[in-house]
Amino acid sequence: MKFAVLVFPGSNCDIDCYKAVEDTVGEPVDYVWHTATDLSAYDCILVPGGFSYGDYLRCGAISRFAPVMNEVAKAAEQGKFVLGICNGFQILTEAGLLPGALRRNMSMKFRCHDTTLKVVNNTTPFTTDYAAGEEIIIPIAHGEGNYYCDEETLAALKANNQIVFTYTDNPNGSVADIAGICNERGNVVGMMPHPERAVNSLLGSEDGKRMFSSILKTWRDTHGTASVR
Repeated sequence: MKFAVLVFPGSNCDIDCYKAVEDTVGEPVDYVWHTATDLSAYDCILVPGGFSYGDYLRCGAISRFAPVMNEVAKAAEQGKFVLGICNGFQILTEAGLLPGALRRNMSMKFRCHDTTLKVVNNTTPFTTDYAAGEEIIIPIAHGEGNYYCDEETLAALKANNQIVFTYTDNPNGSVADIAGICNERGNVVGMMPHPERAVNSLLGSEDGKRMFSSILKTWRDTHGTASVR
């Protein structure tokens, strides 16, 4: 299995994502610049956090027009795995790969601390190693993490089991306490918390490791290869 970590001008969590892949599953991983026009070599695409293009206009509003995003859309359509974290989640919503939008935190302050998440959907390729209803510790670091969608969209998210994570103590005002969602197919996930920063006890939590092990396990199951080590 091969991972791609996208890099936009202003990305600052790309190295964290790269190291998380190396440290958790040990699979091949490459940095891929935002001008790339071919992602066919990759099975999972990580869209990392940061301040792409300085968050000008709106978080993710410029990045969604980067050439690589056309390839991300193609990969998602092909059923490949796409994970957007923090700014990556914002980019995926701006690109129309996930519904809703991320607004300024209700407090109007940047929030940077551990949060407790509830695993609502453990059937996505990213969450199979968690138990449904399990509570995990994953840090946040954002000023625009307030997830919003209209009532019709929220009803659809609930009906289709597209809410992947919720906050147990909502830090930003997100509707329905939403911390992460997926597309209807389940192969595209966006979340504001940072699982790549929760892969070692030295960081305060290892609960993010199972997102990466879930991805590899699902891919191996799909491709008929050996189970994860």
